[in-house]
Amino acid sequence: MIRRRSLLAGGAALGAVGAAGCSRVSSADAKDGGNLLERLRSQGTVRLGIAGEIPFGYIDKDGKFTGEAPEIAKVVFKRLGVPHVQPVPTEFASLIPGLRSQQFDVVSAGMYVNPERCQQVVFADPDYRMRDAFIVAKGNPKNLHTYEDIVRTGAKMASGTAYAEIGYAVNAGVKESEIAVLPDQLAGLLAVEQGRVDVFAGTTVTVHNVVKQTGSRKAEATEPFQPMVDGKPDIGAGAFAFRPEDTNLRDAFNGELRKMKKSGELLRIVRPFGFTENEMTDLTAEELCQP
Repeated sequence: MIRRRSLLAGGAALGAVGAAGCSRVSSADAKDGGNLLERLRSQGTVRLGIAGEIPFGYIDKDGKFTGEAPEIAKVVFKRLGVPHVQPVPTEFASLIPGLRSQQFDVVSAGMYVNPERCQQVVFADPDYRMRDAFIVAKGNPKNLHTYEDIVRTGAKMASGTAYAEIGYAVNAGVKESEIAVLPDQLAGLLAVEQGRVDVFAGTTVTVHNVVKQTGSRKAEATEPFQPMVDGKPDIGAGAFAFRPEDTNLRDAFNGELRKMKKSGELLRIVRPFGFTENEMTDLTAEELCQP
């Protein structure tokens, strides 16, 4: 699967913005799970790697650092004794290399947990689970609700750069060469409105957000659905990622996250970004790391 949140980040070069001006914090002495938490408490700031993607982690038009994952991080790290968070923007494919080379301390970008990534980083438990949805013309004239419907109708499909939806569609029988690849969901909305494509596929939160925020009169978002791969549900669940030696920090983070899930605080924090009860999950990283 190749969504920006499920792409296996390889050896891509760090983005210039993400690499600029960042001091490095050593995670040496890792035999007991690392001592990064103590170091972060001492300096009072944790650096969060983000990929500039709405609604997961981005800097808004007013210069505010926000998003689903950063807002969770602000609460959790404050409770862990680290009062300040510092964003380090980079390309999504550079998040894992940047984390491992200590350009930042934690990946805070809604990154999907999968077995390949679990060989490179350690994940907190997921803070959300995501399904897919489509942007279609008003009234959904081709009655498109799943990738199989795209195959059945021969509808012209688009999706975003490196989105997993491309893989889901191909698995369902759509020819990859016939899928239009666009920069993001806003470009997808415009393509549907202008009739250049019949359907744009993305996550339910991104799709519903862009339709709602633009107030489109020519397009609408379909109901969420669960993507399938080879007849089985393909679960997309996002979490914070840490260096393998920083298990103490990951465990402390998990402890606070579990309290927030139990109390309902987690949903209250992420609701303004389009997340609902349907996106909440009790899945664990351990489950999702299994091949």
